[in-house]
Amino acid sequence: MEAKKQSNETKKSLRREILKQMITLSTASFGVVAALAWNNVIQEFVTMYIKPYLPFGMGIISLLIYAILITILAVLVTYLFTKLIREQE
Repeated sequence: MEAKKQSNETKKSLRREILKQMITLSTASFGVVAALAWNNVIQEFVTMYIKPYLPFGMGIISLLIYAILITILAVLVTYLFTKLIREQE
């Protein structure tokens, strides 16, 4: 009887771990999709509002501006989430 009870607990634990992993993978997947969407928005912003003011052939400058914007956004989001986590502790 004890072995059967242990077996049921093991199955429940395994199901719980699988569910946790599925949630983690789903969350990561949606994060990638959101990042790609923001990537397109920022690229379009640079193309429409910054590139026209640069001399022809200065594509590398617009890419640099894009990379800087992405870096600033990543640092800001990371900082805000870290601050939010610390407030919850």
